[in-house]
Amino acid sequence: MFFVDTIEVAGLGNRSYLAGGERTAVAVDPPRDVDQVIAVAARRGVRISHVVETHVHNDYVTGGLELARITGAAYLVPAGARVSFERAPVHDGDHAEIDSDAGLTLRAVATPGHTPHHTSYALEENGTAVAVFTGGSLLIGTVGRPDLVEPRLTEQLARAQHASAHRLAAELPDDTAVLPTHGFGSFCSSSQAEGGATTIGKEKASNEALVRDVDTFVADLLAGLDDIPAYYTHMGPANAAGPAPVDLTPPAVADAEEIAVRLAAGEWVVDLRNRVAFAEGHVSGSFNFEAEGQLATYLAWLIPWGKPVALLAESPEQLATAQRELVRVGIDRPAAAATGEPGDWVREGEAQASFPRATFADLAGRHPAEGVVVLDVRRGSERAAGYIEGSVHIPVHALHRRLGEVPDGEVWVHCAGGMRAAIAASLLDAAGRDVVAVDDSFDAAEEAGLTVRTP
Repeated sequence: MFFVDTIEVAGLGNRSYLAGGERTAVAVDPPRDVDQVIAVAARRGVRISHVVETHVHNDYVTGGLELARITGAAYLVPAGARVSFERAPVHDGDHAEIDSDAGLTLRAVATPGHTPHHTSYALEENGTAVAVFTGGSLLIGTVGRPDLVEPRLTEQLARAQHASAHRLAAELPDDTAVLPTHGFGSFCSSSQAEGGATTIGKEKASNEALVRDVDTFVADLLAGLDDIPAYYTHMGPANAAGPAPVDLTPPAVADAEEIAVRLAAGEWVVDLRNRVAFAEGHVSGSFNFEAEGQLATYLAWLIPWGKPVALLAESPEQLATAQRELVRVGIDRPAAAATGEPGDWVREGEAQASFPRATFADLAGRHPAEGVVVLDVRRGSERAAGYIEGSVHIPVHALHRRLGEVPDGEVWVHCAGGMRAAIAASLLDAAGRDVVAVDDSFDAAEEAGLTVRTP
């Protein structure tokens, strides 16, 4: 008998896995905060004998090196990956015994495409594949992006993705469970997964890499690639160098005076509360990145890399959760933090800032009109499917560098659902702009009477 436990890393849209028998197990693509992987192993009563990486990750900092050190496990990394630490290099066809009593072995399958060295791992029970850990290769209905390594390699890697998907489909039984790392919100996926479980047989019938010829597949894949989060530039080098252990102890406590000093110095002060509470009242100059949203992805994408950040949270629990998410993308230690509410964070006698929230129906009552600016902060691919006539387009991840491009007037900012509009509204509010955050589904725009165009 064998087990496979899924460890969700929801904020980054990834999954890690622990798989094994009654005594020993393998951890696949572990997140940097490895204590949760160790906890899963403890609940199972198994020893982690192997830690494996499908590739050098571009979207998060791995916990593989630290997990192997703590557990004494063998650390398996594709041989073609250029890393500067000791590991067991894995070649195509290599086998690792995971649990002899259960007849479990892991077979390496070279699946280049997401990276040149990408490797999948087939979990075999008595010689028959029962699951395959596909990392950023074969995902649910799609494949991992081929454009994160080197622009000149993108088409070549896209073709390799097609070939790798077909290799897995040809070599593995139809009932083999497909267990990818990416595809659940991660920008490492070329598109997002539909559903949560799949098999080789299901993918043969529906995966875009398996139902299209290579030329059509590559053309469509390359045409659909969207912006790459800026922080990805730092993830690969950090993983290749060997990430340091994490420190999740609480950061230094900041009072109202220190918060004001940090803002005056140009540091980032990030309010983690939900966007409704932030709009109602916040520290002037602070930015709103909801702890319940894709905090790590969007904060790491927007913040100038290495800039000190102070966190404001409604509770110690919210702060601890955010700190855990941020170490996964290399934002290791907040410069300071405070918990409570805005009244605790502003100096005595100073007023809190606020701005209104609205719906698309509210916007329809104001637009078009002199002095009203509609700012669309969605990604380019989203805007291509439809946009409000007369709106200005600056994706949220570029807005902090392009604030000067926002026309004068009252800025009504929207995204697809409200989270990114709240981030953008906080940036504009901190810059002194008159802003209204549209907290509504974009599907409601046309129904509200706004004119929606397509390019």
